[in-house]
Amino acid sequence: MPLAAIILLPLLGAALPPLAARLGRAAPAWTAALITTTALAIALWLAPQVLSGGEIHTHREWIPLLGLSLSFRLDGLGLLFVLLITGIGLLVFLYAYYYLPRKDGLGRFYALLLLFQGAMLGIVLSDNLILMLIFWELTSLSSFLLIAYNPQTRVARQGARMALAITAGGGLALLAGFLLLGSIVGSFELPVVLGAGEKVRAHPLHLPALLLILIGAFTKSAQFPFHFWLPNAMSAPTPVSAYLHSATMVKAGVFLLARLFPVFSGTETWFYLVGGVGMVTLLFGAYIAIFKHDLKGLLAYSTISHLGLITFLFGLGTPLGAVAGLFHVGNHAVFKASLFMAAGIIDHETGTRDMRQINGLWRFMPYTATLAMVAAAAMAGVPLLNGFLSKEMFFAETVHTDWLGPLNWLIPTVATLAGIFAVAYSMRFIHDVFFNGAPKDLPRTPHEPPFWMKIPVEILVAACILIGIFPVQTVRPILDVGVESLLGFQPDFSLAIWHGLTLPFLMSLVALLGGLTLYSQRQLLFAAHDRYFPRTSGAAAFQYTVLRVRRLANDLIARIDNESLRRYVAWLIGTAIVLGASPLMMDGLQMGDGRALTPLDGIGTTVLLVLAGATLATVAVRHQRLLALIAVSLVGLMVTLTFAHFSAPDLALTQISVELITTVLMLSALFFLPGGPLPSISPWRRRRDMTLATLAGLGAAILAFAVMTRGAPSISDYFLAFAKPFGGGENVVNVILVDFRGLDTLGEITVLAIAATAIVALLWGLRLPLPPGDSTGRPWADNRHPLIMAVLSRPLLPLALTVAVFILLRGHNSPGGGFIAGLVAALGLILQLLASGIAWTEARLRLRWFPLIGVGILLAAGTGLASLLFQRPFLTSATLHPHVPVLGDLELASALVFDIGVFLVVLGTVMLILEGLGRLSHAGKTPTGKDA
Repeated sequence: MPLAAIILLPLLGAALPPLAARLGRAAPAWTAALITTTALAIALWLAPQVLSGGEIHTHREWIPLLGLSLSFRLDGLGLLFVLLITGIGLLVFLYAYYYLPRKDGLGRFYALLLLFQGAMLGIVLSDNLILMLIFWELTSLSSFLLIAYNPQTRVARQGARMALAITAGGGLALLAGFLLLGSIVGSFELPVVLGAGEKVRAHPLHLPALLLILIGAFTKSAQFPFHFWLPNAMSAPTPVSAYLHSATMVKAGVFLLARLFPVFSGTETWFYLVGGVGMVTLLFGAYIAIFKHDLKGLLAYSTISHLGLITFLFGLGTPLGAVAGLFHVGNHAVFKASLFMAAGIIDHETGTRDMRQINGLWRFMPYTATLAMVAAAAMAGVPLLNGFLSKEMFFAETVHTDWLGPLNWLIPTVATLAGIFAVAYSMRFIHDVFFNGAPKDLPRTPHEPPFWMKIPVEILVAACILIGIFPVQTVRPILDVGVESLLGFQPDFSLAIWHGLTLPFLMSLVALLGGLTLYSQRQLLFAAHDRYFPRTSGAAAFQYTVLRVRRLANDLIARIDNESLRRYVAWLIGTAIVLGASPLMMDGLQMGDGRALTPLDGIGTTVLLVLAGATLATVAVRHQRLLALIAVSLVGLMVTLTFAHFSAPDLALTQISVELITTVLMLSALFFLPGGPLPSISPWRRRRDMTLATLAGLGAAILAFAVMTRGAPSISDYFLAFAKPFGGGENVVNVILVDFRGLDTLGEITVLAIAATAIVALLWGLRLPLPPGDSTGRPWADNRHPLIMAVLSRPLLPLALTVAVFILLRGHNSPGGGFIAGLVAALGLILQLLASGIAWTEARLRLRWFPLIGVGILLAAGTGLASLLFQRPFLTSATLHPHVPVLGDLELASALVFDIGVFLVVLGTVMLILEGLGRLSHAGKTPTGKDA
């Protein structure tokens, strides 16, 4: 799957730069460059097929019931973005090596850049909406880490949190929009969605789906009023800004508009929503950029403006508007990446980005100044540069649109005004930085940067010139296939440098002369802006909202959180009662349809009475912790016998194993709890607790009775019928765990591993003194590990491990499985720890539990991934029937490997937790001064 390789190379390769960092500072850069070059080479290898008018599709089922598949496509639109992402990414990797400080090891930086790159490639190559959303969210997470690359600074932390909150919130809306769109179409596969435009536009849910999807696109591409996160993301290192603003992240939103253009465009709703937001963003961003003193701030708002321009072009809903929008996507990526790199060079050589200080740099760094001025001229739309061509196409489309009827003149007027602002801020970038007097109080004397640091800027500036002079020879082929994949046909358009004395050319001329005039009167403009423009901003409003929410949360916590576990449990149970009773109060409760009840027998009645007695005993002796624990264990034992009595041996084995483990765990915890009488409870709290317990118990009993007495068909019939033919096992419970619901089990063992890690982290370094004696005051015996106990326990370990292996291997066809086997093996090891101590056991066992957990998760996940190699959904089981001499025909299921992974995770998790508790006093002192 070469398409998947383009994505997987940077995603999986992100693990390599931190490892390569051990070989020197240059190794991570070379590693990242090699990975990106390989991905780019694969794209170029596939490009001829796309340029000839073809499309490349790959499809593999992943989770069919959710509509999620590993579907990828490479068409003209995807190829354009892939070339931008990998090509500019390669230049950014080279540039970053010379830009970042020498003390920086670069391993983490290049790993994050590769992760960011892989996520963006996943978006543009996805052929399934849900798969695209997964990569969409991954770009938000990776950009958060890149923006906060220097987390010691407050600005970086705030900018990263703001970017994550806005884009992740948009991603949540996008999820809802995709779900609505998928429900309208009946599929999440892009070919089906793109072919259902008329159906979608005529559906009642068209507007909600469109609004939700646009929120996702607008937040990602920093459209007004969600624009403010982008300038605050400038705390990221300049290479990140160059990459984020040119070819990744912010281009994801406009890519989504382009990808779904055939589905939603062509309606008034599309024009007013997309075109309106784009026009406002275009004008607002261009205006604000003029007044920014920070170089990167100016470029950030210019990016917002140009993204608004692209959004507006797609919002027009016309074929030539889509052509112009797609053309400007590439042009903007080229000149904006070069401008950010030039700004980084200036910052690198002068120590500041404040344009009030960095004046007259032409005499210090003329070569860099020339490159930056050409790129800024392309941004302004100067003829013979790439920005001029797409901006003239933009002007032409504003002239020919007729969405506003009598007010059609408003659109070209706003476009021209935005063009004037663009020339003004581009002129400010050129004049204020490279001319306008002499530098003022620079931290260091500027000079030209290292040779290789200029190479990426030179390449990009050369592209601005070549595209501007030879558009047909350079970009027309890729633009043609991109437009055809976007529209489904090839509209007639021209990329000529000169179209005659047309109205769009006159608009360009007005914008150029107006921008120069406006810049010449900048003092008056700055004074008027300072006087009349509101001081508030989106970022300030966001920070204020966050502050208010935080204060409200603190107030609620102060009212609710009194560090009383009893109150927390009361709130939890009370809320559950209300939520559970609400639908029953409104709709009533059907108590069954006459289904026969299971008759009580002597054994069942005895177990029930003992269970009730043990429950009441737990409440009665709750002040005596050891007796309460024994009573709770008796409850667990009765539940085990209930499972066994009603023919559920797997559940019985699991229950008894869990009971034994948790009893040891609770004994270890009780050992360190303070002695003495427990605090008294007020009568009101007793009544409250009794009321809650009665309501919860009766509610659970009534609900269980209502469910079990209904005659509705059970899903168990399906599992009983297909466990053997589909899962290859006769033990239905185990087949459900490792096959039918294998994804759930994989998630559960992952949660187990995370919980074990968190518990170890909490207990790490914690040391508690040993109590001097038991609750009656009797001192502990000097011999903590009696010889008789140690000797008797040692033969039990191999027996326990043998039983565990037996239970593991038989689990697919008989009661057992990896979870039970892990608990049994852990019990044998726990017995050794209790009988002989941690030091004795570790010296002979020499097992590290964290690697054991890691191997278990890899085995379980690897079993699922292996099925993809055979064109089967994730975690599909395979059954083999090899013939072995002497043993005869055997039946082996791939689920056994999955079960072994479960076994290792459960064993490692239990041992990590219990060892952590056992070490609490391992290096401590008893109150009497004796060694622990």
